Order: sequence, then structure tokens, then C-alpha cells
Amino acid sequence: MKVKLISLFIVFCVSVISYNRLGVVEANTPYTTYTVDGYGEYIETQTAYLPVRSIRLIDDLSFSSASDLIITEDNTMFIADTGNKRIIVSDLEGNLIRTIGEGILGSPTGIFVTEDKKLYVADEVNERVYVFSETGELVTEYGKPDHPLFGEKATFKPQKVAVDKRGSIYIISKGNSNGIIQLSQANNGEFLGYFGVNDARIDLMGIFRDLVFTDEQKAQLKSTEPVTTNNLTIDSKGLIYTITQGEGARTLKKLNMAGTDMLGGAPYDDYPGDVIVGPIGNIFVTSTNGYIYEYTSEGELLFVFGGRDNGDQRVGLFKTVSSISMDSNQWLYVLDQEKNEIQVFEPTEFANLVHNALVLYEEGHYLESKAPWLEVIEMNSLFDFAKVGLGEALFKEEAYEEAQTAFKQGLDLTGYSDSYWEIRNVWLKTNLVSIFLIALGSYILFKVIHLLDRKKNILSPIKKQLNKIKNIKLIKEINFIWYFIKNPSDGFYGIKREGKVSILSTTIILVLFICVYLFNRYCSGFLFKTVKEGEFTIGSDITLFLAGFILLLTCHYLVATITDGEGKFKHVYSGIVYSFVPYFLLVPIATILSNVLTLNESFILSFMYTLTYGWIGVLLVIMIKELHNFTLSEVVKNIFVTLFTTLIAILAIFVVYVLFTQVYDFVSAIIGEVVYRLENFM
Repeated sequence: MKVKLISLFIVFCVSVISYNRLGVVEANTPYTTYTVDGYGEYIETQTAYLPVRSIRLIDDLSFSSASDLIITEDNTMFIADTGNKRIIVSDLEGNLIRTIGEGILGSPTGIFVTEDKKLYVADEVNERVYVFSETGELVTEYGKPDHPLFGEKATFKPQKVAVDKRGSIYIISKGNSNGIIQLSQANNGEFLGYFGVNDARIDLMGIFRDLVFTDEQKAQLKSTEPVTTNNLTIDSKGLIYTITQGEGARTLKKLNMAGTDMLGGAPYDDYPGDVIVGPIGNIFVTSTNGYIYEYTSEGELLFVFGGRDNGDQRVGLFKTVSSISMDSNQWLYVLDQEKNEIQVFEPTEFANLVHNALVLYEEGHYLESKAPWLEVIEMNSLFDFAKVGLGEALFKEEAYEEAQTAFKQGLDLTGYSDSYWEIRNVWLKTNLVSIFLIALGSYILFKVIHLLDRKKNILSPIKKQLNKIKNIKLIKEINFIWYFIKNPSDGFYGIKREGKVSILSTTIILVLFICVYLFNRYCSGFLFKTVKEGEFTIGSDITLFLAGFILLLTCHYLVATITDGEGKFKHVYSGIVYSFVPYFLLVPIATILSNVLTLNESFILSFMYTLTYGWIGVLLVIMIKELHNFTLSEVVKNIFVTLFTTLIAILAIFVVYVLFTQVYDFVSAIIGEVVYRLENFM
């Protein structure tokens, strides 16, 4: 028995060591680390940062409602101790160096330290930006700019501050939606203008007011103003990073000197607290709800970790994150305003490996980056960003097929397209002569067969059999689509008056249409596929397609009947199906082309789909006019009423579904309770 226990213990220890060696979530980590895959979905990954300790006291000083944290290159830590109206300066171990601003500051909420050791403090209560020397003496202060372009009603309540190498001061003022205030240090705080203003929010109600309301009515309403930026930082290149709560895809911005966002929009947390830039250009954004996000310099998510502290006081979780900073070893220091502590995080082996690969690639050392990317993938095969990095390295090596595979696994469409472009060029150069000869041979063979048929009638037996097949009533009805395409008005007349089609032939075409829809959905090229690779939901696709078709058919027929339309239900059924014939004819071609085109040639597919749906729209208009004998105005009215009725029907179905679900859950709960009581009392 003892031998078994000892053996199990050894196995357990070895397993734990191996597990931790790979950087997987350690037992002392109270959170899970995530990244995103190529579909933008969060997936679990190895732990990137480990909580190692927390700082609650600087010597014997505690801090209250601290708002900001800065660590300089020499590992000196500055804390904006807002509640105590001071700045605390210490080393990374929490040993006090000095305090600054006591008796001067009213509410220090933002701090910045320049290369020459000057400390800039944004004070919201005093409406000042104070500048202190390295030893803590007040050097100067900046108040509300006395400049006509600043605006009389514009507020100056500094919350955050940053200074670039040219001496320009950037200030975020509470309630000032004009943008970031820019002052000149060299010219005694001269107002230079506003920088990086956010776009004004536009909603449907605002658009409606602009269209309907008079100028007097608009003047009485509250104007739509841009949202005020919440925080900012500056990197070594002078680029300014801002975060704004509630901006969705534009929460994080990377602004050049012209104020243009260089990230282009990506999904970020709606409640950011602070932003910093690491030495390799990686961007860290904290969320006030406790999460920490790490992005590449291009805004691609690497890791997200942390979480909300539910009261257990566990290291690594937070109440309200207000600031983040980084020391020279790339350890993270995260300030919790509510818990009044600083938590310290150490990057793991896995994070360091990712950073190393990223640095090598961004510096142009593609061959050197290949090995660490492969190691990252070996440790975590679901880390799509590493696959993209590997694909980029392979592409630079001109290993295009391998690069294409890596890009496909990483779901990088642009990289896949570029690789395929190169592969296709090589294939065309190699096989161009063969393609020409095959085409020429096919043309000559066709001409020879045509000539022999004219002289010897060698195809006569085949033609007779084909004519027999064509004369079958069902085949005639299906072949009617070719006449219908050429003469749609006469085609609808044939459907309504001459019985050119039947319910059976229409249903066969509908089934073929569904097959084309599924073919397009699942057989489109990787670059243009609308479903996840390897995912098949054919049953639900068919169900939803038929449900939508039946709903549209029913609503249109009912609306047309109420408005004295002459078309019978079977005519309407056939008319709608035959109106979608362009989809049946063109989409298969587009689907095949999607497998040989690149993103640069996507306009071909866009044109084909536009042509298809435009053609269908024209046929539907003609169908409504001819089958129901409507005027053009009646056709337009019928279309809008049908669409409105369809939306109402969808809403009604949704309400019924929700009610049914609630009733089902209620009944299930009652039955479960009854069963439980019976089992316990019997």
C-alpha cells in the first residue's frame, strides 16, 4: 500500500512539474488567461503573467483612492495618492523615497514623469497642472488657457496629463468634449489647440430628429457631443494612445501627430481604466472591472487575464483597476483604487517566448522568429497569432505553400491570399503551355465532331434520345426556366394563364435552389467562406431557409389577396421560385470562382452577387405586377407592406417562442420539484 502511495505521489509531482513547465494555469493563479482565435472568439491559453506579490504600504504610509501610477526607467515608482492629496515616491520594494505636493495638491488624479525627472500632476479640484522638480519643489503650474480658441464655456479640470519630447503637454479635462488640450511648455503654457477629438455619437433617434425636426426644435434639444477621453499615454516615438469608455470598437486609439487613429478599430473592453506601452511596442489596457489586456503594436490581442475580486482578497484579482505601469524587467504593477494596493505580475516563460518571437519578427529577423513561433505552437496549438507569425516568416522565406497552410490555420485571410497569389503565379507559369494546348485541342475536337455530325450524323442517336427526354412534361416544365429568363413578362403569363409549370416542377427547382445555397455556403473558397472551417449545420440551414421562404411566401400572398391581387397561391409559389432562377444560374459559377480568386480579385464576386440579387429584385417586381395585375405604385406598396408584415410575423414568432420557453422551464421546475419530494418521502 505504501509503495502504491509513494508511486502515485511521484507521478503527481512529475505531472505538476511538466504542467507548469509548459506555462499552463498554475494552481496559485486565481484566473484564466485567454487569447482570441482567427474568428475573434476568446479561447483559453497558457498563463501569461503570474501574480507574485502586492504592495499595500510604502514604509508606514498607506494610500487612499489612488488614481495613477508611473514607474520610470530607473525603477522609481510614483503613486498619485489622490485621497491623501499627495504624490508618493518609492522604490519597487515599497521603500519610501519622498512625498511630493502635500499642502499644494487638492486632488491629484494623473501624473507623468519626463526624461529630465520633472513630475507633472493633473489636479482636478485645483484646476491646475503642477510641475515639480526631481526633489519635489514646485517649478511651475498651468491653469485654464486664456485663449479665444479654447472656448469660454470649455472646462479645465485636469484628470490626466502626458508630455512628449518636444515639450508639448497633453491634458484630459473632465467634461471637455472638444478633445485633448494641448499646451506648449516652451511658451509658458500657450494653448496650441485640441487634439484627438472623438467622433460624435450618431444614433437612429438623432438621424430621425435631423430629418424631421425644425432648426428651432433642434436648438431646444441637448446637442450630441463627442465622448471625453478617459486616459492617455505617449510612447518613445511620440505616438499618443488614448482610451475612451463606451466607444466599442474605438475604445483604444493610437494617434499619430495628425491625430489619425492608426489601429483602425478592433474590439476592446468598454470600461478601460488605463493604457501603457511596453518596450517592444506592446499595448496594455486595463479594465475597471479587473481585466488586463495585452495587444501587439498593431492592436492584435495577445492575452487577457485577471478578473473581478468577489471578496476573497485573492492576489491577481481586482476591485477597481485605476492604473498600470511596467518596470525595466517588464513586470506589471497594477493599481487597485478600491483595495488601495498595487499588485505585481511576472511574465511567464510562455509570455516571454511570444514576446521574443514578436520582437524578432517586427525587427525583420524572420528566419530567427521562425523557431520561437514553432515553439509557441508546440506549447499551444490553438494560439492562432503564432500561426500567423509563422506564416509571415515562411512567406519571407518564399516557402509559399507552407506559409499558406500556416495562414489558413491562423485564419489570416490577407496572408493566405498573398501566399495563394504567389503559388498561383508559379503554377500558371509552369502550366501555361499545357493549358493552351488543352484549350486548343478541345476546340479542334469540338469542330471535328461538329463537322462529322453534319456529314455523317454521328450524334443523331444521342439527339433523338435527348429530344425524347425534352418532350417529357416534367422536363419541359423545368426547361421553361430558359424561356423565362429571356422573356420574364411572357414567362409569368405562361405560369398564370398557360400552365407552363406545375407544383412538382417548381418544388424540384426549389430543392435545386437549396442545394445551390448549401453548395455556396460550404464549398466557397477559404477566403470567401461565411462559415467556420469544418463546421456543418446543414439541417438547421435548410430549416431556416425553408422557414424564411414559407414566411415570405405566406405574407406576400395574404397582403396581395387583401389588396385585390389576382394571383392564386400556386401561381405566387411558382412565381417566387422562378424569380430566384438567377441565383440558381450564377451563384454556382461564383462559388467555383471563389476557390481560385484572391482578395485583390474579390470585386469579381461582388459584381456577380450584385448582378444576381439585382436581377432577382427586378424579376420579383415583374412577378408581382404580372401575376396580380398591379400598377407600379401598387407593386411598390405591396413590397413594403409585405416586408413590414414579415417583420411583424418574425416578432410574433419570437414572442411566442420566449413565452413557450418560460412555460416549459416553469413546468419542468415543478415536475422536478415533485419528483424530488416523491423520492425523498417514499
